[in-house]
Amino acid sequence: MNDERTPLVVWGEVITGYDFGADHPLTPRRFAPGLDLLRRSGADRFLEPGEATDEQLARLHDRNYIREVRAFSDDPWQPPRLGIGPGDCPPFHGMHEVSAAIAGGSIEAARRIASGEELHAFNPGGGLHHAMAGHAAGFCIYNDVALGVAAARDLGHRVLYVDIDVHHGDGTQALFWDDPDVLTISVHETGRTLFPGTGNVAESGGPGAPGSSLNVPLEPYSGDASWVPAVERAVAAMAERFRPTFLVTQHGCDTHAWDPLAHLRVTTVAYARVTRFLDGIAHRYCEGRWLATGGGGYDAYRVVPRSWALVWLAQAHREPPEATPIAWQERWSADAVRVSGGAAPAAYVDPAGTAAAEPEGFWDRNHQMLERAVDQALDLLPKG
Repeated sequence: MNDERTPLVVWGEVITGYDFGADHPLTPRRFAPGLDLLRRSGADRFLEPGEATDEQLARLHDRNYIREVRAFSDDPWQPPRLGIGPGDCPPFHGMHEVSAAIAGGSIEAARRIASGEELHAFNPGGGLHHAMAGHAAGFCIYNDVALGVAAARDLGHRVLYVDIDVHHGDGTQALFWDDPDVLTISVHETGRTLFPGTGNVAESGGPGAPGSSLNVPLEPYSGDASWVPAVERAVAAMAERFRPTFLVTQHGCDTHAWDPLAHLRVTTVAYARVTRFLDGIAHRYCEGRWLATGGGGYDAYRVVPRSWALVWLAQAHREPPEATPIAWQERWSADAVRVSGGAAPAAYVDPAGTAAAEPEGFWDRNHQMLERAVDQALDLLPKG
């Protein structure tokens, strides 16, 4: 493998078809400005995703569920069932095909990394971490990122999965709950105030895999001061104990202070630092093997494109440029103002004052919870 190549990006126009409708928060509108900034940041190698087969999907999903997704895909006008219906996961024509393509992209990227063909890969349209074995949830039909984990796992790897979406990575946790060779870490806003209501410290892995799940639920309105040490402390401690050989990450950027669906106050300063940190984890423990995916993020112009670019730049071992490209700003600012209420940002990294400070006492409460969660997991988890 030529390590000088730029990281592979999983992308094809088929992914824009993942569209729950004009009023749905998870909008395909994010793809055009996001891919534009990725390309202007240097991304130049792309993998056209092929559809995962039913056999590949059935590695984690119930076959009856796959049949039902296909049925809705052909005829969306059916009574709701298995999480598909009005609300979070409304059916649409072609739903199976595009969802299977996103899954196929994560599976193939994991295979290429495991085989040594690639070192790093990024699937920005992936990260659909709420989908369960037998039902859809939280805007997610097939759990592509879990299928990427499974692909690496089936090729003999010990997989560390790190989820930094604002919502708990409940689907991926559930799918590997009893697998001692997959360690899931989720740093998220507490389920007391946010969907899906899970992800508390007590969720620590099944009877066959004690300590294989670590949850760090942060107080609402927490920001960079709590979020960065939470990710770094949890991942560093668990990687040292677990000794993974493959890293899979989910980079939902709905933690950002501007995101309309949640309450954390994280900025792209933290995103830049944490993505570089995760790259270091991949190289320290996994010989560089790292599959990253996107995830949630509902400020389609001001936040999602920069989050994606920062993931790719970390994988490319490049520092973020000081300014976003002028041509990118000019192309997308009018739409950003119309949709998000502000122009396309002039910098990859947010300036000081972008987010309000954490409420007094939050750092102490978050820190105490973090240490309790890490200590519990270390007590339970055998050495890798």
